[in-house]
Amino acid sequence: MPRHSENRLLPYSPDQIYALVADVARYPEFLPWTAAARIRSRRPLPERGAGAEVMEADLVISFKVFREKFGSRVVLLPAERRIETDYLDGPFKYLHSFWQIEAEGEGARVRFEVDFEFRNAILQKAIGLFFDEAMRRVVGAFEARARALYG
Repeated sequence: MPRHSENRLLPYSPDQIYALVADVARYPEFLPWTAAARIRSRRPLPERGAGAEVMEADLVISFKVFREKFGSRVVLLPAERRIETDYLDGPFKYLHSFWQIEAEGEGARVRFEVDFEFRNAILQKAIGLFFDEAMRRVVGAFEARARALYG
């Protein structure tokens, strides 16, 4: 069960980082191994706070001969600058992740955590060999995208 967490201080506003992470449809433009993204649906979630909404989205992940589509439910909580993701369908047994973005000094403290398990034991073992490095590259891609957008 790979689990990974990152905690970084970035020189951008918390609102900029939140907007970047919440823009799931643009992930294929900058995230490694993300071949496509499609938003299935979006609806308000007023019981979770001002501006909160839930989105269902599909991502296509492609790495060498491996290509899989998976669906997730993404809860966007702008008032808390928190984004929570849970697995809907695809190659995983489960997948949970969250982003928490907070103001710190002149920038944003960004915390990311992900925990998942593939259904396929061979795939699970293969991902375990480079999982931490892959997750660092994913978070690094968000950081590079923030630099490109907000300079």
